[in-house]
Amino acid sequence: MKRRSLPVAAALAASAALLLTACGGGDDKSNDNDKIAGADQGTETPKGAAEPSGAGATDKPDGVDVSLPKDMKLVFDWDKPEDKNEAAAMEDAANYVRAIYRGVDKRTSDDAALAAYATGDGLKYARTQIDARLDGGWTSTGTRRHYQATTRSAPNGNSVEVAFCVDSSKFYSKEVKTGKVLKGESSITDFDYFKIIMAEVPTGESLWQASKVYVEEKAAKCQ
Repeated sequence: MKRRSLPVAAALAASAALLLTACGGGDDKSNDNDKIAGADQGTETPKGAAEPSGAGATDKPDGVDVSLPKDMKLVFDWDKPEDKNEAAAMEDAANYVRAIYRGVDKRTSDDAALAAYATGDGLKYARTQIDARLDGGWTSTGTRRHYQATTRSAPNGNSVEVAFCVDSSKFYSKEVKTGKVLKGESSITDFDYFKIIMAEVPTGESLWQASKVYVEEKAAKCQ
């Protein structure tokens, strides 16, 4: 069995309050799952040109680096929403994910990228994920794909939910000391469904930070 690059199960034990893990792979039936921090807003499917993404991406704010090593590839296979705020929130949700793996690569949970793209429970979640890798002596290698993304805005316009599937079947843990890549057969455990609540920074220039993270593990709908 390969070890997952973001060991959600281990993180769940350490920070259960930060995760919402749904049972089974069917559609969510709870009305609470259809709301953004109390907002009554329908889901909007992103439209527009596909957003290029790569390991070497560096984005706002100026001076914050979210680049990754060549063997650690995060692919964001999704389209930009037409709404300007939702597009910016989606872009920074991708930067948030990059910041987590930059921390894994740099062996620190205090990288400047995390401070830029995460706050509150989103920051705690990210640090839990990174620390789990540091404690295990692992880094990550391979390709992690993000797809089937949707966005929806809160009525006040200050937060946006960015939801998407993750395929980690070709993304592996690697022992830092030996360089050994821990691989295994692909299974349902390689597919997760994320909902990230992005909050707009009032003083920032179209900067959005991950404030909460909800994860459905073993998401059959993402296969």
